[in-house]
Amino acid sequence: MKYKILLFALIFMSQINAQDTIIKLWPKGKVPNQLVSNDKEIHKKEGILIISNVQEPTIEVFLPAKQNATGKAVLIFPGGGYGILAYDWEGTDIAKFLNGKGIAGIVVKYRLPSDVSQTNKQNVPLIDAQRALRMVRYHAKGFNITKDKIGIIGFSAGGHLASTLGTHFEESVYDAIDDVDTESARPDFMALGYPVISMGPMTHEGSKGNLLGNSPTQKLQDYFSNEKQVTKNTPPTFLLHATDDNAVPVENSLLFYKALKDKGVSATMHIFPKGGHGFSLALNDPYLKGWTALMSDWIVSLE
Repeated sequence: MKYKILLFALIFMSQINAQDTIIKLWPKGKVPNQLVSNDKEIHKKEGILIISNVQEPTIEVFLPAKQNATGKAVLIFPGGGYGILAYDWEGTDIAKFLNGKGIAGIVVKYRLPSDVSQTNKQNVPLIDAQRALRMVRYHAKGFNITKDKIGIIGFSAGGHLASTLGTHFEESVYDAIDDVDTESARPDFMALGYPVISMGPMTHEGSKGNLLGNSPTQKLQDYFSNEKQVTKNTPPTFLLHATDDNAVPVENSLLFYKALKDKGVSATMHIFPKGGHGFSLALNDPYLKGWTALMSDWIVSLE
């Protein structure tokens, strides 16, 4: 077993030092809740890179120059309603922005819920999210990252996954397979962009249906309504939303902010009057594009 772990670590580190920075989350044949199926992963470039039917979850690591590195890292969970991943729009583009601030950006290509290729599909995104956080923490030294300065950001349904990780990090959703799984899955801080938070009346129905199915029990809805899962140990949180978001109502962020406040968790929230949904870096909006500076200033303030 020790030999296998050492071999995996050597392969891992060789990938980091090479040009290819895409790292598999799981050893071959060890992917939790995975069923044998004919599903194939699909990549389509339609203005943005759309990935669906994820079969092999990965992290893609973007590191700033060592001289610029702050030691901080952010794992990035792209959105897409738990049906697709807007992989560059809410993933690699965000990572490159963070690199410009001396922060490592690590894009998580997580599995999307599937009745065909998975068991207990509602747990699968969280399984991959926990593993990704633990893997980055376990290999922090190789990434030039400080182990207690690792945060997360998620957009839309990716924001739901991020807030799920931020409120369910202590829960055992898969069996440990190696030393990576000895690490904590708790993020040190959390940013949520126009996030799905609740599985209640204010939810995004597409995300809810893809994650929980058509007729989820009330218990399951409550479990994944993350405003109901906040504790005093939930990490400090940055919230971003537009009032005119017609896809994911702004009430999702408002509910989460109140839950954080009620538990004494540090929370920063920015609600913009306009912006709609899915605006990513908002580079073409002279007002809204300022959210990235607000977030990077907030991350600095966590020192």
